[in-house]
Amino acid sequence: MDAACLAGVVQECRPVIEGAKIDKIFQPARDEIVLQLRSGQGNSKLLLTANPSHPRIQLTDMVWENPANPPMFCMLLRKHLSGGRILTLTQPTMERAVNLVIEALNELGDWVTYHLILEAMGRRSNLVLTDQDNRIIDCIHRVSGDISKLRPVLPGMFYRQPPQQEEKWNPLTTEREELTRLLAEAPREQPMDQWLLDHFIGLSPLTCRELVYRATGATDTQLCSQTDEGKERFLQCFQALCETIRGGPFTATALYQGDKPKDFSFLPIGQYENAYEQHSFPTFRAMLDAFYGDRERSERVRQKGQELIRTLTNARNRVARKIQIQTKELTATEKRDRDRELGDVITSNLYQMSKGMKTLEAVNFYDPEARKIKISLDPLLTPQQNAAKYYKRYNKAKTASVVLAQQLKKGKRELEYLESVLETVQRAEGERDLAGIWRELEEGGYVKTRKEKNGKKLKKHLTTKPMEFRSSSGLRISVGRNNLQNDDLTCRMAYKSDLWLHTQKIHGAHVILWAEGKAPDEASITEAAMLAAYFSQGKEGKNVPVDYTPVKYVHKPNGARPGMVIYTTYRTAYVTPDAELVARLREK
Repeated sequence: MDAACLAGVVQECRPVIEGAKIDKIFQPARDEIVLQLRSGQGNSKLLLTANPSHPRIQLTDMVWENPANPPMFCMLLRKHLSGGRILTLTQPTMERAVNLVIEALNELGDWVTYHLILEAMGRRSNLVLTDQDNRIIDCIHRVSGDISKLRPVLPGMFYRQPPQQEEKWNPLTTEREELTRLLAEAPREQPMDQWLLDHFIGLSPLTCRELVYRATGATDTQLCSQTDEGKERFLQCFQALCETIRGGPFTATALYQGDKPKDFSFLPIGQYENAYEQHSFPTFRAMLDAFYGDRERSERVRQKGQELIRTLTNARNRVARKIQIQTKELTATEKRDRDRELGDVITSNLYQMSKGMKTLEAVNFYDPEARKIKISLDPLLTPQQNAAKYYKRYNKAKTASVVLAQQLKKGKRELEYLESVLETVQRAEGERDLAGIWRELEEGGYVKTRKEKNGKKLKKHLTTKPMEFRSSSGLRISVGRNNLQNDDLTCRMAYKSDLWLHTQKIHGAHVILWAEGKAPDEASITEAAMLAAYFSQGKEGKNVPVDYTPVKYVHKPNGARPGMVIYTTYRTAYVTPDAELVARLREK
């Protein structure tokens, strides 16, 4: 998000949040703050994130799962800002920073002014709270003198704005004459978009390329290729862009490659032509929620689920190695009949053998051509003992083949189970989902039970409820979050007449379409099948096969691992997962 796009977001936020009261403050992630606001226009949520990968401020409709114990910075903000009122939201001209001026009661009951400053500057992003004297109360990322000698940011210090790039110009305050002079003095071989980046603040590479594309029809145009008429057209496009940044109208635009969001801007983007799909949104709120929603959720789950993923991956790899070794051993036992045949040949030639022989050369009567064979013998054993040694090897291999086949079958089931748990981790929506998976692994003996200092089990390991949806015709649809919930849904909660759905031969959630004693309509079945496909390993696929059948045909074998069932008399639907449909059907 460059300063120009930030200007559009600020213009959208200002009429909603100025004058709004801060009801609640949350910190769902290490560098994210959510202010829940209330005003005459209704309730709203303001997100401020200092995440180095995607820092920004925005109004949002996204839902977060908040930690059981609020972080220290969140507690500090609650102490100073809860119940306060946002007076103004400002952005320094063409800077990637915003300043929220908030009036709140202090500990003595006096109204005082605070500043909550977001610096959305990549790896140097920060969120700083200062008092009315501009002294830093605290910040979400403390910057000591060892990290930055030019600008430490620590509690107790006076806040200073980030240093401006003195060698660059502000596009909104640069006069046309100065623009013309700068353009005339530019190196003739330099690309025009690079010249913009080198000389002006607040413009991203995407914006610079788009400006050049609008003026010249290409993004890699060099200054030397432009006539006076071309330069004049470029200056006109530059000034038109500046007018948009000053006051709009802004067009929230996101670029997609298939279903994957790639970039966004505050104006329509034409430089990629047909390479990317261009989606325009009515608000920056809707665009940024769509652009970052799944990405940030996946990132949060990945960060919080690292230990789970590591434990599951190690267990899966251990089982896979064991299967590989047992498969080789089973293959070796397939040659056991050879040992029995050699024992038979030795037994039939005992009359011509004596103790101390190292080899026996005799006719192999198992060979259709009756050729002679040399058999290795142990000279320390009698002929009878040598024959018994081969019979023993045969019997041992015969027994091993039965045991190994059983162990392989068991190992493959365990491997399949661990892969299904890994899949549930990938689609976990928050810490509570991960806690439910951890509980499942505890019951399976894969991890030790975590306890608090008083010896009690951690409360966060309690299982959450299944995800709930409502079909277009009003039928309830439940989706299991993990294998324990899958078992509960299918084997305990659902009625025999309800419909059970699961992706065919693909790991995924159990889905129950509650029939309510009636035959479910085809639209509801299709929507439930799309949910089953979406919450599975086939989420990114097309025409995903989903089996469905009444619950009465689904059975759990004795001793089967969580989530493992068998079913008969089923039908199959082929559907393509649709994220928009999932969001629309989900109950708030």
